[in-house]
Amino acid sequence: MSLHTQYLESFLRSQFYMLRMDGPLPLPHRHYIAIMAAARHQCSYLINMHVDEFLKTGGIAEWLNGLQYVPQRLKNLNEINKLLAHRPWLITKEHIQKLVKTGENNWSLPELVHAVVLLAHYHALASFVFGSGINPERDPEISNGFRLIPVNNFCVCDLANDNNIENASLTGSNFGIVDSLSELEALMERMKRLQEEREDEEASQEEMTTRFEKEKKESLFVVSGDTFHSFPHSDFEDDMIITSDVSRYIEDPGFGYEDFARRGEEHLPTFRAQDYTWENHGFSLVNRLYSDIGHLLDEKFRMVYNLTYNTMATHEDVDTTMLRRALFNYVHCMFGIRYDDYDYGEVNQLLERSLKVYIKTVTCYPERTTKRMYDSYWRQFKHSEKVHVNLLLMEARMQAELLYALRAITRHLT
Repeated sequence: MSLHTQYLESFLRSQFYMLRMDGPLPLPHRHYIAIMAAARHQCSYLINMHVDEFLKTGGIAEWLNGLQYVPQRLKNLNEINKLLAHRPWLITKEHIQKLVKTGENNWSLPELVHAVVLLAHYHALASFVFGSGINPERDPEISNGFRLIPVNNFCVCDLANDNNIENASLTGSNFGIVDSLSELEALMERMKRLQEEREDEEASQEEMTTRFEKEKKESLFVVSGDTFHSFPHSDFEDDMIITSDVSRYIEDPGFGYEDFARRGEEHLPTFRAQDYTWENHGFSLVNRLYSDIGHLLDEKFRMVYNLTYNTMATHEDVDTTMLRRALFNYVHCMFGIRYDDYDYGEVNQLLERSLKVYIKTVTCYPERTTKRMYDSYWRQFKHSEKVHVNLLLMEARMQAELLYALRAITRHLT
């Protein structure tokens, strides 16, 4: 993240606030909730970090033996942790009611909002961790089997100069530099053409709806079709076996992302972003129940959405707004969130197949991300630009989870 210092400051401010500053939840609980969230994606890097913090802040060591050792109240977060991580659109006000009205184990609304912010933050951070290749390697010498290796094991590049020397030579197969250069030129060309078309004519509302539905349906075939066939199976074998040191923090480990579009849409309406936005609804609710975190999250969302150096690989003075918006909105599209004023045709024009596979994997199944997926898209782009993509995906995912959870809380309150 330090490749993007402005963003990093904003990220650290909000993370510090939710973990360390005054808030509804006791400090050890905050770290335990982070562990529960990271465990949904088997993210050992984050789990180990928060196991240490949990103990340092006075957490009860016995809780680390697993969920059956924690108070019922924390255990009750299981369901919302699972849904937020994998299918946030299923969260209803009934889930909220169950948590706030369970007798002596009930959650107050400020506590619940604090917990939801932590869960969404750590689910999304797991996406960043796996997407950027920051994973610990197993080490049998050490008691819990892990040694934290702070080196980013994706990057064989000169980080100081940020020249992605690996991409041209190591991507293997028959792609030469020429191919990836022409790929970059083609993307620039498409951006220019879309900009011109946008100025010439507006698509009708019906047409916009059709394009969203089409993109949503197509996203079904992105991972299930591609990943398992175009990547060697060995890439995944490790992930499918959940180690006991991770599984003890979750229930129902087999529950995962299921495509929003696959389920009979009749009873699952698309989330129309206009009906419940972060700016007009989510932000004020969070701020009301857990003061100041709304401002910090808002600053972080704006920061990542507007972050630009006006460069694309070797080109300077490029307006990348269109590309950033396509990345953000594609993540929301996979979670069934639609912007009425956005033309989803742009997603198809701007995001190539290998990039869509990467986005869907990092966002929905981060534990399956491979170095090969990371290398296979935008081969001319710098490492820092790909990290920038990961930041956008992480924040888009966090915002999608929060929108569904906060909407359910609002419905509970009305």
